[in-house]
Amino acid sequence: MNNKIKKILPQILTLLFVILIFGFFTFNAQVNMDNRGIDFGFGFLKQEASFDIQFSLVEYDGLDPYWWAYVAALLNTLLVASLGIILCTILGVIVGVARLSPNYLIRNAAAWYVEFFRNIPLLLQIFFWYYAALRALPLPQDADLLLGISYLTIKGFYIPAMIWNNLNIFLYSLIAAIIGIIIVRTYAKKLQENEGKQLPVFYISLGLLIIFPLFSFIIGGVTLSFELPVLKQLSVTSFTYEGGIGLPPELIALTLALSLYTATFVAECVRAGIQGIGKGQKEAAASIGLNANQILKLVVMPQALRIIIPPTTNQYLNLTKNSSLAAAIAYPDLVLVFAGTALMQTGKAIEIVSITMLTYLSLSLAIAALMNWYNKKIEIKEK
Repeated sequence: MNNKIKKILPQILTLLFVILIFGFFTFNAQVNMDNRGIDFGFGFLKQEASFDIQFSLVEYDGLDPYWWAYVAALLNTLLVASLGIILCTILGVIVGVARLSPNYLIRNAAAWYVEFFRNIPLLLQIFFWYYAALRALPLPQDADLLLGISYLTIKGFYIPAMIWNNLNIFLYSLIAAIIGIIIVRTYAKKLQENEGKQLPVFYISLGLLIIFPLFSFIIGGVTLSFELPVLKQLSVTSFTYEGGIGLPPELIALTLALSLYTATFVAECVRAGIQGIGKGQKEAAASIGLNANQILKLVVMPQALRIIIPPTTNQYLNLTKNSSLAAAIAYPDLVLVFAGTALMQTGKAIEIVSITMLTYLSLSLAIAALMNWYNKKIEIKEK
């Protein structure tokens, strides 16, 4: 009994200490707000925002309430974080494998890339892409047509917009294809474990992803057309594009900087994971006739993932939080729109900062939970 008390007592005292500290600062903040006549509350979220957002994934104007401005800014943050994670993962894996290449040129090119981009502050890289690289692009009226469908200008990247008919049927076909892929992969895994036979899972999965959506066009009445961007003159010297989708230069610069910077750390995680697999594993695989690509795909990477995933998760979290640097180039993310403009207009500093902090905390916990689930799923289980 005494041992249990000795173990529990320090934890109880620590919890009480944390509660007292939190209570002290909360009480102190409330007293200061009362002295200055500042009301605490979240009623302002229903008030009219009265400001515009330059780029938004949802329809928004200044007549919408603050909570809708928060949603628009949050979606912009999720967009750049998602694009950054996808691109840095692809580039990081390629560079990480290239760093171990027997080819001298490839190996050293990958090493120089890592050393160059990871040792320059991220904010400076954002400034470079935004103020130097993208500012050198032509004006809309001087831009050349790329691939016959898009324009890359100083005002952004303009691409065709997809116009769908019966989009829901197409989405159902994709869901059916994904379910089919899961079934095939599960069956293939059991077949390999029980009988040692391998199915061409990649080609079967690719076929399902093509056949099911194709049937939605042939049978389901799904149609797809493209709306191309068209140059429009606003005034004597001002031009822009109508139609299509316009990606602002702020989004492009931020995505490039975050991806190139974080990919260097992901590459090092991949390299460490591959090097963590014993040389005997590769030699044993080569002895049964596997080539270098098969050894990497079937032997090395499945084992290396358990080493790669935990540190890579940290890099995903860093990228998501580093996206808040978007405010430096006026990309309308959560920090600029909500913790910036909305805070200055309402004066609700405690409420808005608390919501912003809680949002980033929730995003980080969600990413960590997803990656921990995946890490648990791929771990090697002894039978």
